[in-house]
Amino acid sequence: MGKSSAGPAIDSADAVAKAVAAFARDTFGKNRFAVLGNSFGGMIARYLAAEFGDQVLGLGLLCPVAVAEDSQRTVPPKTVLLEDAGLLASLPAVDAADYAELAVVQSASNWASFRDHALPGLRAFDQAAIDRISANYTLSVEPEDRSPRFTGPTTILLGRQDHVVGFVDQIALAEHYLRSTIAVLDQAGHNAHLDQPELIGTLLTEWLTRVEGSVQANSPSPGTTRSPATSSASRVHSGDASVDWSMT
Repeated sequence: MGKSSAGPAIDSADAVAKAVAAFARDTFGKNRFAVLGNSFGGMIARYLAAEFGDQVLGLGLLCPVAVAEDSQRTVPPKTVLLEDAGLLASLPAVDAADYAELAVVQSASNWASFRDHALPGLRAFDQAAIDRISANYTLSVEPEDRSPRFTGPTTILLGRQDHVVGFVDQIALAEHYLRSTIAVLDQAGHNAHLDQPELIGTLLTEWLTRVEGSVQANSPSPGTTRSPATSSASRVHSGDASVDWSMT
């Protein structure tokens, strides 16, 4: 949970999803927005797409949870394509263990990315809140079972060596997302954005371009007056889920 407060009421995936949906509703009102979610945040992003429907301009899923129950997931075996024993030996034991758990290609540069962008979250999260949520990790209703097929621009980015959530179950989800681009990246695990930053950056940029094109296609015709409040853009974050939005 990091610096976000997660009181006793946040005790399940449903509770997290409802809290993020309430945040989005309070923040955006009836304005449209796009959502990008990573890992558990990807499951929450799927929930938001189901909850808000056409109000969601686009959906980005980065190594998302598709099947909540670990034992039911289709995942590849844990694989390390390039080991760096010297690097691991140079790190504090707890840092080395956390890094080695997910690193597919161990290197100084990959460690630096993990140290700067993943490790702070691991050190800051609220263990009690995580324990409560983990005990009730499955949404009561799968998002795809409670909503029509999603027609907004979608990207589903996956790691071929992701032994945490896999990639097979996520590919099966694509049937629900009619405008989805799906990419399974080699040399990428559950932290695919750290393992393959250039590829992930390119694919996310392509997705945002499609989202922007969708906004423009539905924008008022030339000469139509728009208020300042309906032509702004911003970005907000909630845990692993981030919400990128453009109001139309």
